Amino acid sequence: MNSSIEKNSKLVINSKMIRPKGIDGFEKLAQQYKSELMDNVLPFWLDKSQDKKFGGYFTCLNRDGSVFDTDKFVWLQGREVWLFSMLYNKVRHQEEWLDCAIQGGEFLKKFGHDGNYNWYFSLTREGKPLIDPYNIFSYTFATMAFGQLSIATGKDEYADIAKKTFEIILSRTGNPKGRWSKVHPGSRPLKNFALPMILCNLGLEIEPLIDKEFLDKTIEDCIHEVMDVFVRPELGGIVVENVLEDGTLSDSMDGRHMNPGHSIEAMWFIMDLGARLNRPDLIKKAKDTALIMADYGWDKEYGGMFYFMDRKGAPTQELEWDQKLWWVHIETLICMLKGYKLTGDKKCLEWFEKVHDYVWNHFKDPEYPEWFGYLNRRGEVLLPLKGGKWKGCFHVPRGLYQCWKLLEDLK
Repeated sequence: MNSSIEKNSKLVINSKMIRPKGIDGFEKLAQQYKSELMDNVLPFWLDKSQDKKFGGYFTCLNRDGSVFDTDKFVWLQGREVWLFSMLYNKVRHQEEWLDCAIQGGEFLKKFGHDGNYNWYFSLTREGKPLIDPYNIFSYTFATMAFGQLSIATGKDEYADIAKKTFEIILSRTGNPKGRWSKVHPGSRPLKNFALPMILCNLGLEIEPLIDKEFLDKTIEDCIHEVMDVFVRPELGGIVVENVLEDGTLSDSMDGRHMNPGHSIEAMWFIMDLGARLNRPDLIKKAKDTALIMADYGWDKEYGGMFYFMDRKGAPTQELEWDQKLWWVHIETLICMLKGYKLTGDKKCLEWFEKVHDYVWNHFKDPEYPEWFGYLNRRGEVLLPLKGGKWKGCFHVPRGLYQCWKLLEDLK
């Protein structure tokens, strides 16, 4: 680690946030999250990420926001279109936000797919395809992007793109990577948690655009997959990332793979569905599962949530297993506030306070806007970048928005 990052790590670790208490505390916390979003994070992305020459967004940004690579990753392009469209729809009609979303949407519409809404993974700055459409999450975030953009603009063209892409996603649920899958068929047929998990959120995102009966069935199927297949009572209620096609456990590296942040993020999606469906039993089960996964994933020695784990304690195949990542902690903040709001369980509030302290003392950059994404196990800054191939304009602003609104409701 170079000296400038070491110096910054000590600054982050030694800074202490004052955590307000009581009802007045909720008001102050709501303002803290709102101010960070509106005065810090959103201006950063509006100013630093937009490609004014070719359209779309830069996401490979140094600590100060300068661009270190111009490749464009389709799923991150979609996330930024979604984020600014969503804020335009739900916070206020700020033209700067809509303009940002539209220019990104137009870039994606023109260059992001092969003409049949098979969405590439990455593009050159000018929009030439670099990596073929192997990644289903290019599709899911294109659907989210054009769904919200259609609401913001009223344009049927955007709604059609969202609906057609959603249909392709559903057609690929059995084999999300399609012909790009490296798995040899039949040897160890696994199904993964990620797609049913994201569909729980995606269904609500595009609810106004699709048939109600079809949506309801899709939601019920996804709830079943997440809560009855991947949540495992025989393992103490933890969530696994992969099971065999018949729903049984696999004692393999993939079958033992755990991702606590992923599991916790899924649980707030499930809570949202439970609230929509008026199912307090579902909300409670999701809340209880989130608490189990938070305790399971927390690093008792250094604090923070582990990135990856092995459910039997064996060495993980992912060398970055002990890193502390921004999105894992931000999704935990959202989930614990939702759990507290919807159930009143004080354990959720205790976890929110614990993770809140960790997040604001470690991920927030005290000198430049936006947050660090990657820490080592001890909580020191590992990479000072503000965006890259995996981190873009999504988890930080979405998390700040969600926490702001949830805390306002708790005032």
